[in-house]
Amino acid sequence: MNISFDLIEDKIEFFEADDLQTLEKKINEQIENNKAILLHVHHVSHQMHVAENGQRFYSAVVHFKAKK
Repeated sequence: MNISFDLIEDKIEFFEADDLQTLEKKINEQIENNKAILLHVHHVSHQMHVAENGQRFYSAVVHFKAKK
């Protein structure tokens, strides 16, 4: 039986929240988790949407990459 482990070189994760503080907390938690598998933040993209009722909705995409 052969077992092989491949390193993850790229990983893209999506986050969403009702406020910026919660969004930032979710992203920071995942950054710490991904450090364990040797991934670091390569790029962050974020958006805010305002619904008709005025409620704000925040989302972000974080691209993690292995350092070389």
